[in-house]
Amino acid sequence: MNELELLEQQLISRIDDEDLLEVKKVKRYIELLKLDHECNVKLKEEGITTVTENGKQRFVKSHPLLNEKAKINSQLIALEKTFNFVMDPLPAAAPTSSVEDNAENKDGYSADDLV
Repeated sequence: MNELELLEQQLISRIDDEDLLEVKKVKRYIELLKLDHECNVKLKEEGITTVTENGKQRFVKSHPLLNEKAKINSQLIALEKTFNFVMDPLPAAAPTSSVEDNAENKDGYSADDLV
């Protein structure tokens, strides 16, 4: 099983898999990651710059896939924000002390001094 399949399983396990919209979001997210990977492969083959010749002029420009990767990244981030995970988040760490726990803090003030 490859990394993307594992990620898809992990995401599916964290959402309500009966909610078709959420399942579709996960599928779309995985497809965007596949597209991003294909862009990486192509960029590795061709390099991050391209040379355009127009008559006697030569221009070195960034590869058009760099713009596409930026768009894909924006879509991934936007999609991540919409996931409705059903797993409980990790419990927050309990505070070690509070004003109420300490009769007086190091400055000599107590909870009764608060207005």
